[in-house]
Amino acid sequence: MVSLFENYEQQYSALTADITAQIGSLTASGSKDRRQLISNIEKHVEEAQELLEQMDLEVREVESSKKQRCKTKVDCYRAELKRLTLEYIKARAVKQEALYDSAEDIDVRISIDQKQCLLDNSETLERAGRKLNDGYRVIVETEEIGNQVLKNLAEQRETIQRSRNRLRETDEDLNRSSRTLNGMIMRIMQQKVILYLVGICFIVLVCFGVYLSFKK
Repeated sequence: MVSLFENYEQQYSALTADITAQIGSLTASGSKDRRQLISNIEKHVEEAQELLEQMDLEVREVESSKKQRCKTKVDCYRAELKRLTLEYIKARAVKQEALYDSAEDIDVRISIDQKQCLLDNSETLERAGRKLNDGYRVIVETEEIGNQVLKNLAEQRETIQRSRNRLRETDEDLNRSSRTLNGMIMRIMQQKVILYLVGICFIVLVCFGVYLSFKK
């Protein structure tokens, strides 16, 4: 069953694919198609931003074990949207410059510094996106390691529990053996006491017999 977050991801992927295709068309389009493309791109960018906001809200509702992974995905998507927005601004500015030159209406150009700033920002966003992807991979690997550790701990817990049960059974056996041994010792002591009493009685009888023989 597809979750709401995954549904948002699918919608976002479709939107960004449309934005990318339309940005490519914007560079080669004429003045008539250009207005429609710009309107469509800006509309799709707004829809993508709304989807990101919905994803942010949905991240709060997911399980704690998946929350960090989903948050990292949203950060990556946001960086990707910023990159696409910059590409759109560059494509629109370059096309405007070409139209102005061909029509010779006004002499307006984006300065070299502005272009370089846009390129630098695009590269910065791409680097940030790569870092986020690396961070996402690290989180996934860490989660897998954590799951393996939890599995090992569960197995060790079962082993300790079985060992504890065996120790408990051994202790019960020792207690039974100890009670049996104590009973045997008590019987031996009783037998010794009886033997001593018989010996004493025998000595008394012998002494009494000797006394009677001397008395006669």
